Formats: sequence, C-alpha cells, structure tokens
Amino acid sequence: MRLITYTVDGSTKLGAWIEGGLLIVDLAAAARAEKVNLAPFNSMQALIEAGPTYWDIAKSLVSGAAGSSSTLKTEDVVLRSPLPRPPHIRDCISFEQHLRNATQSSITLMCQAAPDPEAMRRKIEESGAAEFPEVWWKRAIYYNANPFTVSDPGVDIRCPSYCKLMDYELEFAAIIGKAGHDIARDQAADHIFGYTIYNDWSARDEQLLVMSGKLGPGKGKDFDQSITLGPCIVTVDALEDPYNLTMTARVNGEEWSRGSSSTMYHQFPDLIADLTRSQGIYPGEVLGSGTVGMGSGLESLRFLKNNDVVELEVEGLGILRNRVVMQ
Repeated sequence: MRLITYTVDGSTKLGAWIEGGLLIVDLAAAARAEKVNLAPFNSMQALIEAGPTYWDIAKSLVSGAAGSSSTLKTEDVVLRSPLPRPPHIRDCISFEQHLRNATQSSITLMCQAAPDPEAMRRKIEESGAAEFPEVWWKRAIYYNANPFTVSDPGVDIRCPSYCKLMDYELEFAAIIGKAGHDIARDQAADHIFGYTIYNDWSARDEQLLVMSGKLGPGKGKDFDQSITLGPCIVTVDALEDPYNLTMTARVNGEEWSRGSSSTMYHQFPDLIADLTRSQGIYPGEVLGSGTVGMGSGLESLRFLKNNDVVELEVEGLGILRNRVVMQ
C-alpha cells in the first residue's frame, strides 16, 4: 500500500493511493461501507498501532475500492505529512560517503571563515577532527529530532532568520510498526511498517557553529519545518528491496546528486538492534537513514537560494517537493 494523510473540506483523513496516485481511497469511508471498526482508520498513527490484522483489512479495503464512492481525486485534496506528529524521530548517519564528504566540506567552510585559512586547516588536522571516527563502524550514530517540526509535502519551507547557508538532505526513513526491546538484528526487519522520504533541512552556518560545542547540531537542524516527510508511506510488502533504491536530488529541475540506498552501511535492522539496547521502540517512531552520499548541497558547497524548488526522489517512494523561502 501507498498510504497518505490528506485534508479535504477541512477534515484530515487517512487514505491510500491507487491508479498511480491519481485516486485516493478514503479508508474510513471504505471501512464504514464494509461495517469494519472505524477507529484504526482515523489516522496513520491509529492504523500503525492497530497492528497486522488491521493492516490486512486495509489492504482488502484498498483492493476492493476502485470505482466505489470511497474514492476521490488526489487533485482535490491537500497532501499532508503521512505522519504529521510522529511520537519520536531519530536521524542517523548511515552512509559513509556522506560523512566523509560533509566532514571535509565543513572544514573548508571553517577555513574560509577564518582570518588565516591555512593556519586554521593545520589546527584542525592537528586536533584530529578531520579523521574518520572509528566508532561509526560499531554504533548507530544519531540525534533525537523534534516531532513538532515536521512539515508537509508541497509547502513553502521558511529558512530560519539566522541562516545564510540553507541546505537539504536526501534521506529515507523506516516507520516502526511493532514495539520491541533489545531486538535481535535478524528479527529487526519484522518491526518495520513501511518507508518514506525524509528531507532533513539544515542551517549549515548555525550547525557548524554549535557543533563546535561537541554535543549536537542544535538549532542547525531544530527549527520550524526542519523535517519534511512524504509524500506517502510505502508498506514493507509493497517495496521489493529497500536497499536497492536510486536516490536523486534536484533543485529547480537540475539534478544535484544521484545515489543509492545500496550504499547504506548501517541498514535499518542494524539501527534497530543498536537503538533498542536497554530501550523500547514503539509504533509510529521514525528512523532516518541519514544522508546518501552527495545527497546534500554541503558536499559540493552549493547552497539554496530564495524560491529554489527542491525535489527529493527515492525509487518506489515517490517525489518529495518543497520550495525554500528565505526570510
């Protein structure tokens, strides 16, 4: 299934795309017509929490809905984030190339801003900050993101007032479907409900500043609309191989990068196994993959301008499109 959240006539609803995304099945309306319990079809979070029995019912409702009164046109609705307020979001760094590239580009920016760029580069190299962190091979490196900053596909993203170097990050995410604790790697995939595209918007100048404090990205990634998810959640049964997907970023129609989920070193089962050590994980949680190699402007030192339209496409998951507005 390709599940969406949308607003029509002032009401926000759960739907499923059919006919190549041209039509939507209103799942609550379809459930009502079949005299099925409506509660699991009131929202994406409710459906995820309802569990596999209701996921199967949803598939049955979708398969039998074509031509029924439970369908409507996509062009007549406003698309929302598939999970407008996830219970928890963690964003990881799972692509080696991005980490290496971003580190070198960040060093270049710091040197350019220094009174003596060569002296700054020597200082950084002597400090060991330019070296690849060995712990990355052994642990899921992540930060906790703010669920209240999730924005919708298609809306204008307002660059924070303190940012001069606005950037996108091309990621995809796993949505947790089943709770667990201390989950073994070989059982972790069973806890995934589906996948979506994740744009981790970044104020790079602020991020570079605050990360010198050795704690996290801070306001570099924590501002209104700093995460965009969508356009849909593709359930695991509808995606043949999440680790063989072409990932493309375009700005104003120009391709800025192309990568593949096949280069993801820590795959989602690895991340789930590590993150659930002595900790539970719950339905509706979002795990970001981290940025695919070259999947950000930072890596090529190209940053967004006012009115730039960013399109992130992940094979099988769709296209996530937003315009950037500088304040």
